[in-house]
Amino acid sequence: MANRDKKGRIMSKTEKTLKLMSMKNEDVEFSGVLADHDDVEAIRRSEAADERQLRQMDDDSWNIKE
Repeated sequence: MANRDKKGRIMSKTEKTLKLMSMKNEDVEFSGVLADHDDVEAIRRSEAADERQLRQMDDDSWNIKE
């Protein structure tokens, strides 16, 4: 629906929502061949953050503290 819209035309809220939902379903692949230093650093930091989060969840044992 949004592909047929003319430039400059204001889309309705429904049209905006549909376009946003379709954009969120795009599949993005990571290419190690094309990765630069910043990409590699971002992945390393993301994995470290995941490890900290999992470790914290294990330590807390999902107990509710009052």
